[in-house]
Amino acid sequence: MSGTFQTVDEALTGPLTLPARPGFARVLATALAHSGDIYFWAGFMVLVWFFAGEQWKLPAVVTTAGLLLSEVVVVGIKTIIRRKRPPGKGGLIYRKADPFSFPSGHAARATMLCLLAWHFGPLAAFIGIMIWSPLMVMSRIAIGIHYVFDVAAGVILGWILTVVLLALVPIAARWV
Repeated sequence: MSGTFQTVDEALTGPLTLPARPGFARVLATALAHSGDIYFWAGFMVLVWFFAGEQWKLPAVVTTAGLLLSEVVVVGIKTIIRRKRPPGKGGLIYRKADPFSFPSGHAARATMLCLLAWHFGPLAAFIGIMIWSPLMVMSRIAIGIHYVFDVAAGVILGWILTVVLLALVPIAARWV
């Protein structure tokens, strides 16, 4: 990333990052950060598929496909861009599994989940995800594993991928 871009991003990110010392805010932010992990959401979609009834099979398939699509695209972009995560020791599991931060896969996933909840309903799910998603996304900055621009790019990418995914819904409906 260019010098000016990096400088601006660091200036925006610094005030949003929690101190490294343990405490309630850090524990809460870490829990929120993990709540956006793909494993959690993919597992949840499997449960929806099996237990939520016929009307939820298509949304479960589309959401699972979206999760996989976003993961592949995000990992591809991260491999090309190769932007290192912010310095620090927070989020060690993420630093070891994925040393790159741009774009945020969690932000892309949260955006996609919001838009899919809006599309498929019910309203309560949309409202719940709309409350959860910005908190989860901000927690990624708070624990020091993403810059602000990583998250902004993830949100934009999630929006674009959802539009593409929903354009393919009639195709997916044939498989369910």
